[in-house]
Amino acid sequence: MTRIDVLIPTRDRPAELATTLAGLAAQEGPDFAVTISDQSDGAPDYACPAAASMVRVLRHKGKHVSLVRNLPRRGLAQQRAFLLAGGRAPHVLFLDDDVWLEPGTLARLHKAITLLRCGFVGSAVQGLSYVDDVRPGELEPYEEWAGPPVPELVEPGSAEWERWTLHNAANPTHLAQRLDLRQGDWRAYKVAWVGGCVLFDRARLEEVGGFDFWAELPEEHSGEDVLVQRRVMARAGGAGILPSGAVHLEAPTTVPGREVDAARSNLRAQPSASATRRS
Repeated sequence: MTRIDVLIPTRDRPAELATTLAGLAAQEGPDFAVTISDQSDGAPDYACPAAASMVRVLRHKGKHVSLVRNLPRRGLAQQRAFLLAGGRAPHVLFLDDDVWLEPGTLARLHKAITLLRCGFVGSAVQGLSYVDDVRPGELEPYEEWAGPPVPELVEPGSAEWERWTLHNAANPTHLAQRLDLRQGDWRAYKVAWVGGCVLFDRARLEEVGGFDFWAELPEEHSGEDVLVQRRVMARAGGAGILPSGAVHLEAPTTVPGREVDAARSNLRAQPSASATRRS
């Protein structure tokens, strides 16, 4: 049974996509399927020889891989809504096209969300070009969950919002080093949001409407993933997982227009205004 739908939005990043797929091909554990939705200006990223080879590797390993085009472009939120609508697995991993996963990452995330029973868990991406840039002040908001995550309202400007610094540069690497975890150990910690690699409980994600707010945004926007995670956290809680296992390829952004931040926009479709503990 397919336990996880891995959803990869991509645009004009053939080399990075190939690297992302290579990381997926090395994952063991729960069965997963992959959908790649391309919005490139020219040929689709998955058509380049390296990416096509990794698709063949995944299929040879028994993974179902769907290759689709989603044009014309109508923004990141619409791309994510399009991907979400295409699967039915109980868990959904949104994986950016410039993230390499070390072996064991997918199994760790699945184990974490199964045990914690929260709305999402995530592996914050690590920029290893910053591995020698240790930032003690940015690590101060780190706080582990003592038990399963509970619903939280994480609003811009709040104390909880300041957790965003935990994921700058190589901070996830330095946090894991500080914990000195044994092989197989992991920790769940409180987050403002997680970028690049987030595993959702599909039911919890759909409860808040997924990314169906996309039509309320202009094509050029950012922060759609942050908004959705805030909504899921308000109802079902969420957590970051250490060690991360997700490495950012540090490619130039394909979203230069960031004047509209969905996470700070006053969109109509909102979850419950108050966070309540689940029974």
